[in-house]
Amino acid sequence: MTDLREVGKRRTRADGERTRRLILDTAVRLATIEGLDGLSIGTLAHATELSKSGVYAHFDSKAELQLATVDNARTLFIDVVVAPALERSGLDRLRALCESFLTYVENRTLPGGCFFAAAAAELGGRPGPLRERVAANQKDWIGVLTEAADEAVDRGELCDDTDVATLVFELNALVIAANTAYILHDDPAVLAQARTAIGRVIGAATPT
Repeated sequence: MTDLREVGKRRTRADGERTRRLILDTAVRLATIEGLDGLSIGTLAHATELSKSGVYAHFDSKAELQLATVDNARTLFIDVVVAPALERSGLDRLRALCESFLTYVENRTLPGGCFFAAAAAELGGRPGPLRERVAANQKDWIGVLTEAADEAVDRGELCDDTDVATLVFELNALVIAANTAYILHDDPAVLAQARTAIGRVIGAATPT
C-alpha cells in the first residue's frame, strides 16, 4: 500500500518547486524593467500574489534571490536563444543564433528586452558575485557564437582568413544594439535593419 505520508511529501515538494519557479520567472521579468536592485521580497509577493513569508521561505536573502534570478534567466536564454540553433551547424548555426536572439527580443519574451543586456548595463561598474555571474553568461554566449564561426571556417563556409573574434564581436554588437533600439522605440524596422546588417557582415566573410 502506498505510504500516504510519502505522497504528501512529494506533493509538498512539487508545490514548493512550482512556487519557486513562479517567483523566479516573475523576478526575471521584473528585473528587465526595474533592475536586479529593484527586486524585493515585497515586490515579488505583490506580483505573484503570495505572502511575504511565502517568498521568504524560498530565499534567505536578497543576494540569494538575485543570483537565483540570474540563473533562471540563463536557463530561459539557453532554451529560447541557444537550444533551437544547436540543431544546425557551422554557418547555419551562426545565422540561427543571431536570428534566435532577434526573435527573443521581437516576441517580447521579457518586457524589458534581453535580461543580460539590461543586467550588464546595471552591474558593469559594480564588482561582486552578481556581476561575475552575468559576465560568465556573456562569455558563454560569445563562446557559442565563436564555436559556430570556427566550424564555419573549418568547413569552408567562411573565408580561411576570417578574423573570427572580430566577426563575433560585430554580430553580438548588432543584436545588442537591435535589442536596445527595439525596447526604446518599439519599431520593428530596427530588427529588419539588424537582420540586413548581420547578413552583410556574414556575407563579407563568405567566400565568393
